[in-house]
Amino acid sequence: MSYLDNIRTFVRVYELGSMSAAGRDLRISPAVTSSRISQLEDHLSVRLFQRTTRSLTPTEQGKAFYGGACEILSSVENAEAQVVDITENPKGALYIAAPLGLGRRLIAPQVPAFLAAYPEVSIRLRLTDRKVDLTTEGLDLAFFLGQPADSTLRIRKIADVPRVLCAAPSYIAARGNPMSGDELVADRHECLNLRFPGATEFQWRLRTAEGLKKFRVTGRYESDDGDVLTDWALAGHGITLKPVFEISDHLKAGRLVPVAVETPPEPSQMACLFTHRKGQDPKTRLFMDFVIENIAASVREGSDPTYSV
Repeated sequence: MSYLDNIRTFVRVYELGSMSAAGRDLRISPAVTSSRISQLEDHLSVRLFQRTTRSLTPTEQGKAFYGGACEILSSVENAEAQVVDITENPKGALYIAAPLGLGRRLIAPQVPAFLAAYPEVSIRLRLTDRKVDLTTEGLDLAFFLGQPADSTLRIRKIADVPRVLCAAPSYIAARGNPMSGDELVADRHECLNLRFPGATEFQWRLRTAEGLKKFRVTGRYESDDGDVLTDWALAGHGITLKPVFEISDHLKAGRLVPVAVETPPEPSQMACLFTHRKGQDPKTRLFMDFVIENIAASVREGSDPTYSV
């Protein structure tokens, strides 16, 4: 088990960026933490971290080893759970958060089938487009789109989600159909912004011939609810940037039309966020596996394999 302990220690040092922080998390002394990293480096015959008196940064070898180390630990945890038969009869409440659109359309429909398969589990699903804090809000799992702010948590990627800039035909008839991000800005198109308290200036990252570029768009309409933006777009009030799976029905019916097609938005990562703690309740992983198996393909294809932007 000493080699596994060394790998666990390496993963926590990598994720927390500090020997002392990893030691506190694992409840071992700084000396033991340092010794385990040194043992692992001796075993691999590489340096995993560059150390100075003020900083600790992973080497290229350390970055490469991290992904495999996480897979090793996950495999061991799964095997241990199967041996003790924990995953066969999970019990208790599972607290889950998800953005409104993602939660309503993809996560909530999976809950009844999951609870039917595991009758002693209950689900507490919280839907919000704001960023959540798993630790302070007592959450077991959070689904999200984009990039998380907290790098100390574990991430499990589901898919890259296609996105589209779109507007209603009535808006296009009144304001024209911009072909690029430059036209969005130059013609001061009404852009419908998803924004939360404390957010900074709003920018859309679009793909151009020169690569990804940020466009500082403007608009009088803002909300922290993505479905409100969809409703405003359908009513002809402006241009919205949406995951395709959220509005595929509107696109197919012509109620919304892609715009700025020369500079489409980059896909957004859909993933699960969960805490890294020893002995984590297996029902968290069971629910992740269940949801991912049922939604990953449809998300990648925009919920309709015949539709593409």
